[in-house]
Amino acid sequence: MPAPGFRDAIWRLVFRIGHPAARVWWRLSRSQHEGALVAVYVEGELLLVRSSYRAEWSFPGGSLHRGEAPETAARRELVEEIGLVAPALLPVGEVSGTWEGRRDRVHLFELRLTGLPPLRLDNREIVDVRLAACEAARGLALTGPVAAYLERELSTPDRAFI
Repeated sequence: MPAPGFRDAIWRLVFRIGHPAARVWWRLSRSQHEGALVAVYVEGELLLVRSSYRAEWSFPGGSLHRGEAPETAARRELVEEIGLVAPALLPVGEVSGTWEGRRDRVHLFELRLTGLPPLRLDNREIVDVRLAACEAARGLALTGPVAAYLERELSTPDRAFI
């Protein structure tokens, strides 16, 4: 991964300042949010991303734009965050909770790949990626929706993690 340039560093600073400010606003305004995340499995391991403004690992994804379908948002975010064009996404449900001070409804999708394609991180919002086995991922600091997904998926006996 190339070292961040000056513009990337400025964007990272904006994210690091803006995200905590947004969290305060969400709490005060009792904000509601709808998003989409993609659990990308690469030969049985999960692809996790880390943003420049939070310590927890997450899946690629983000907010739905007004009128945007969840799968469209998931596909858009994959391209924006890691440069991955998804051949097919499998909808696997949704999780809801209060995370980061706002009520959140997150649509979940899965993408299973036989190998890790070349990724292109934006190096502004997304600054790191890693692969982790499902059980190992549970031991990491994860965002609320990702932790909820793993808890649900790993507690379902008929789920096959290959």
